Amino acid sequence: QVQLVESGGGLVQAGGSLRLSCAASGSIFSIGHMGWHRQAPGKPRELIAAITSGGSINYVDSVKGRFTISRDNAKNTVYLQMNSLKPEDTAVYYCNAGVTTTRWGYDNYWGQGTQVTVSS
Repeated sequence: QVQLVESGGGLVQAGGSLRLSCAASGSIFSIGHMGWHRQAPGKPRELIAAITSGGSINYVDSVKGRFTISRDNAKNTVYLQMNSLKPEDTAVYYCNAGVTTTRWGYDNYWGQGTQVTVSS
């Protein structure tokens, strides 16, 4: 009953920038944490950035200083601004959100993934 739809992926040259968006829709009362994960071929999915409902932010060291996570609570949307992209950033990027759907219901949801490819 909740969908997270991602957009903004694509092909970019090393040193370039992309901005990913993830919009949640459906039976939403409120959204708690939101985050971004990525998965490169043959590698496990890893958390790279997270933001709480109160605005507390954490990044994995490999993206710190280059990526910025933000959210627009009115739009139920989380963003990932990616600057100074490197070939090793190439991966499928997934957004994630903890969503309260009913008075008692709270669950974790995932976007469909969007491909980011950084060429050298």
